[in-house]
Amino acid sequence: MNKVLRTALLHPPVYLITDRFQTQGRPLPQVVDAALAGGVRVVQLREKDLPTRELLSLAQAMRGLTAKVPARLLINDRMDICLAVDADGVHLPSNSVPTRIARKVLGDAKLIGVSTHSLEEAKRAEGEGADFITLGPIYETPAKTQYGAPLGLDVLRTVRAHIKIPLFALGGIRRKSVQDVRSAGADGVALISAILMAEDPREAAAALITELERCHDRH
Repeated sequence: MNKVLRTALLHPPVYLITDRFQTQGRPLPQVVDAALAGGVRVVQLREKDLPTRELLSLAQAMRGLTAKVPARLLINDRMDICLAVDADGVHLPSNSVPTRIARKVLGDAKLIGVSTHSLEEAKRAEGEGADFITLGPIYETPAKTQYGAPLGLDVLRTVRAHIKIPLFALGGIRRKSVQDVRSAGADGVALISAILMAEDPREAAAALITELERCHDRH
């Protein structure tokens, strides 16, 4: 596990996940570039429906954008794409290959994050060597309806009490809810629509980061 990269994930603690269908018709690279200009420093490319060649092309474009800042780029699930574009790591769905297998493929220099939806999944991810987890959905969100009812802040508090690696709250996160999830133990927030669907993604990213910094100062 790369402790330097793991620490860097939290500066600032905003984890942007892509969805090209939530950009209000704008090209995804354009919106991500604006978010990076607003201060985002971690981007997960998550376009699961794209054929491999198209995903590779988009990943190359994202690597170019993130390298300029610089910011970290993670690829959803695809270790081959991660290695092909020299991304900083992968983010594994909860039903993907075990973290320990991904670590054998990628080595210690890459980050490995894992999606979790329960305390059991969170503990398993940490035990297998994940660098960080996302936990959700915390709030109601259309993108996560397949995972059932929102977990809520109590589950977030419970998971935080049992794991030590960085934890990003995911699902329905908005600027107004940042204080609550931080108080419940989240190290940061993972989000999609709050930035991608914003009229001004740069401004939305900057405002979220400012709010998170305020929360950190209060603690």
